[in-house]
Amino acid sequence: MKTYITFGQDHTRTIDGKTIDKDCVVVLESNSQEEGRNLAFELFGPKFCFEYPEKHWYEPSMKYYPRGYIAL
Repeated sequence: MKTYITFGQDHTRTIDGKTIDKDCVVVLESNSQEEGRNLAFELFGPKFCFEYPEKHWYEPSMKYYPRGYIAL
Protein backbone atom coordinates (compact mmCIF):
# COMPACT_ATOMS: atom_id res chain seq x y z
CA MET A 1 0.00 0.00 0.00
CA LYS A 2 1.19 3.53 -0.71
CA THR A 3 0.87 6.61 1.46
CA TYR A 4 1.20 10.04 -0.14
CA ILE A 5 2.62 12.89 1.93
CA THR A 6 2.36 16.60 1.10
CA PHE A 7 4.21 19.50 2.70
CA GLY A 8 3.70 23.16 3.54
CA GLN A 9 5.90 26.12 2.66
CA ASP A 10 8.00 25.89 5.84
CA HIS A 11 8.51 22.13 5.61
CA THR A 12 11.69 21.99 3.49
CA ARG A 13 14.31 19.38 4.40
CA THR A 14 16.78 16.98 2.83
CA ILE A 15 16.51 13.22 3.35
CA ASP A 16 18.93 10.76 1.73
CA GLY A 17 20.18 13.55 -0.53
CA LYS A 18 16.63 14.33 -1.76
CA THR A 19 15.12 17.76 -1.16
CA ILE A 20 11.60 17.49 0.21
CA ASP A 21 9.41 20.60 -0.05
CA LYS A 22 5.99 21.99 -0.97
CA ASP A 23 6.54 21.23 -4.66
CA CYS A 24 6.73 17.44 -4.36
CA VAL A 25 4.78 14.51 -2.96
CA VAL A 26 6.58 11.81 -0.98
CA VAL A 27 5.41 8.26 -1.57
CA LEU A 28 5.90 5.79 1.28
CA GLU A 29 5.36 2.04 0.97
CA SER A 30 3.66 0.37 3.92
CA ASN A 31 1.52 -2.62 4.84
CA SER A 32 -1.46 -0.60 6.09
CA GLN A 33 -2.91 2.88 6.31
CA GLU A 34 -1.94 3.12 9.98
CA GLU A 35 1.64 2.01 9.29
CA GLY A 36 1.96 4.61 6.50
CA ARG A 37 0.80 7.38 8.83
CA ASN A 38 3.14 6.23 11.59
CA LEU A 39 6.05 6.13 9.14
CA ALA A 40 5.28 9.70 8.05
CA PHE A 41 5.51 10.86 11.68
CA GLU A 42 8.74 8.89 12.19
CA LEU A 43 10.34 10.53 9.15
CA PHE A 44 8.96 14.07 9.38
CA GLY A 45 7.62 14.55 12.89
CA PRO A 46 4.71 17.00 12.75
CA LYS A 47 6.34 18.88 9.84
CA PHE A 48 4.20 17.76 6.93
CA CYS A 49 0.86 18.97 5.66
CA PHE A 50 -1.31 15.93 4.86
CA GLU A 51 -1.06 12.17 4.48
CA TYR A 52 -3.29 10.31 2.09
CA PRO A 53 -3.70 6.54 1.95
CA GLU A 54 -3.57 5.25 -1.60
CA LYS A 55 -7.34 4.83 -1.86
CA HIS A 56 -7.86 8.55 -1.10
CA TRP A 57 -5.11 10.02 -3.29
CA TYR A 58 -6.50 12.18 -6.11
CA GLU A 59 -4.06 11.93 -9.03
CA PRO A 60 -5.20 15.14 -10.81
CA SER A 61 -3.94 17.16 -7.81
CA MET A 62 -0.38 16.46 -9.02
CA LYS A 63 -0.70 19.60 -11.15
CA TYR A 64 0.08 21.49 -7.92
CA TYR A 65 3.35 19.61 -7.35
CA PRO A 66 5.74 20.48 -10.20
CA ARG A 67 8.63 18.36 -8.83
CA GLY A 68 6.48 15.23 -8.90
CA TYR A 69 6.72 12.15 -6.72
CA ILE A 70 9.69 11.28 -4.51
CA ALA A 71 9.84 7.70 -3.23
CA LEU A 72 11.37 7.18 0.21
